[in-house]
Amino acid sequence: MTRLGKAIVYGIVTIFLLAAIVSFFLSLMMKFTSIEESSLTWMIFTSSLLSMFIGGFVAGGKGKEKGWLMGGATGVLFTVIVLLFQFLGLEQSFSLKQWLYHLGFLAAAMLGGVLGVNITASQS
Repeated sequence: MTRLGKAIVYGIVTIFLLAAIVSFFLSLMMKFTSIEESSLTWMIFTSSLLSMFIGGFVAGGKGKEKGWLMGGATGVLFTVIVLLFQFLGLEQSFSLKQWLYHLGFLAAAMLGGVLGVNITASQS
């Protein structure tokens, strides 16, 4: 596997791990408090953007060059995985709102990739 492939895999794994951790804590909050899912919409979106940024950062840091490409490929692969799950598993396509969310996720992952390359390069 190439360095690009390994970097993207690291980024995707990071995104899904962070999503699982955040989901676990949010579900605990909803279980043991009176908070409802509708009141957590912005917190979920913000944590998703942060997860994508960190995933892009990890991919860029592992790839060590072309951070926008590393982060972008990580964001695109994440979108494809979610789209395939939703389309094949739930028999639904993306809505316009979901496409806009995923464009934001792509931008966050690309920004994370650029910063990941530059910060890890400056530390070496």
